Amino acid sequence: MSNASGAISHDMPSSDAGRWSKHDTQWVLSLFGTAVGAGILFLPINIGIGGFWPLLIMTVLAFPMTYLAHRGLARFVLSSKRTDADFTDVVEEHFGAGAGRLISLLYFFSIFPILLIYGVGLTNTVDSFIVNQLELSSPPRIVLSGILVAGMIAIMMGGEKLLMRTFSALVYPLVAVLLFLSLYLIPNWQMPVITTPDAASLTQTLWLSVPIVVFSFSHAAAISSFVNVQRRHYKERAVSKSENILQYTSIMLIAFVLLFVFSCVLSLSPAQMAEAKQANVSVLSYLANIYENPYIAMLGPLVAFIAITSSFLGHFLGARESFNGLLNKQTSLEIKVIDKLGIVMMFVAIWICSVLNPSILDMMGAISGPIIAMILFIMPTIAVYKVPALQKYKGKIGTYFVLVVGLLSVSALLFNMFG
Repeated sequence: MSNASGAISHDMPSSDAGRWSKHDTQWVLSLFGTAVGAGILFLPINIGIGGFWPLLIMTVLAFPMTYLAHRGLARFVLSSKRTDADFTDVVEEHFGAGAGRLISLLYFFSIFPILLIYGVGLTNTVDSFIVNQLELSSPPRIVLSGILVAGMIAIMMGGEKLLMRTFSALVYPLVAVLLFLSLYLIPNWQMPVITTPDAASLTQTLWLSVPIVVFSFSHAAAISSFVNVQRRHYKERAVSKSENILQYTSIMLIAFVLLFVFSCVLSLSPAQMAEAKQANVSVLSYLANIYENPYIAMLGPLVAFIAITSSFLGHFLGARESFNGLLNKQTSLEIKVIDKLGIVMMFVAIWICSVLNPSILDMMGAISGPIIAMILFIMPTIAVYKVPALQKYKGKIGTYFVLVVGLLSVSALLFNMFG
């Protein structure tokens, strides 16, 4: 994050630009944690219900969809002539003041609802764990949600080192639990029903699956902060090092998450997946019920808690940066005042939403989806043809691939909303 945002302040030029370092590992974990939210518990049902062929095709496409899109966004942020430019600075530089502010505002409103969703999800997960697993009475929601949200924001206030340590502490057990569950379910695997797919049905299933895959692996909210740290840390090597870290992040995401998805899907029949989808429960909750397994029942809330917390921290990075950038350009307030004001406002909003537990959250997620797809896929592709520093990527197959996936994702989301 740029110095203007005030969130990350450790400027330590590195002499380790030529080799893999602890700094790189910490950012892989941070981006992994940002991507793996509570949605992973619903991903096996959402992607597996379409049958074997869509699942297999999406498995092949998951890596290029994830890596190429985030690489494009990273290149876009690093294309600024300024060395301290954040996302809001870059869009204004390339698209003009008016369009830049509109895109920056949309960017903020694509991330902020996700924070509200995570605030509600974390409160519900911890409350359910206290009542069902610990068999205690439910604590006052206003107190529980206040403590949880304040705790997560306190980590953000502790600076980059505390944030990196927290991500490491969260992501290692998350990876361990995902791997354990994936292997634990192997004895329950059933051979999938493999039939010749109907072309029209397969095409529609794949089309509607694109946004599911895109957002299950999205760490777009943390990209601007991430590349700015790399720019300060690695100087002229920032682009190549950022791409290197993003590549390893994508490999790690695909390996662990898709193993989990396949293991869950192969443990359920098509009828059971349809039943789980109808009940709108997480895959671990459904598996725990049908196998009457206490291990899965206990690990479900743990995965949800770790995944929501790590993803909240990554999304808060993006929301904080975009809020600070917007107000810095619209007001004469000092950046430190803007930063504190933004943190207080976001804390209060997330806390109130967590207490109220509204049902409007799905709609808010649907609004966030198309905006994120446009910012992650379509805008960086347009910039390739508009920004001189990015024009060397014109005509590359990866550029066209990202644009096509972005258009498919936006159209599928709009179809789901209005179709």
